[in-house]
Amino acid sequence: MTKADAQRPTIRFGRFRIKVPGTRLQRTVLGVALCIGGVLGFLPILGFWMLPLGILVLSIEYHPIRRLRRRVEVWWGRRRRKASVAKRD
Repeated sequence: MTKADAQRPTIRFGRFRIKVPGTRLQRTVLGVALCIGGVLGFLPILGFWMLPLGILVLSIEYHPIRRLRRRVEVWWGRRRRKASVAKRD
């Protein structure tokens, strides 16, 4: 791993880490392109999976999107914890 790779921004979602492009412009273009592709998910090759991925990439740069992502992450964690407690009982 080079020094440039170590400084590259990453997205952490749960236990996964995803490396994203280095410059703000590249991340913004990638995030918007993924969101547009997700909206057009009914077309072949494109898929609805692209929308959440685009939101994750955009959450690096834009605070309101980052807050939304964090809320969803906390909600999902609480939901999973409740489900695991209910299974044990």
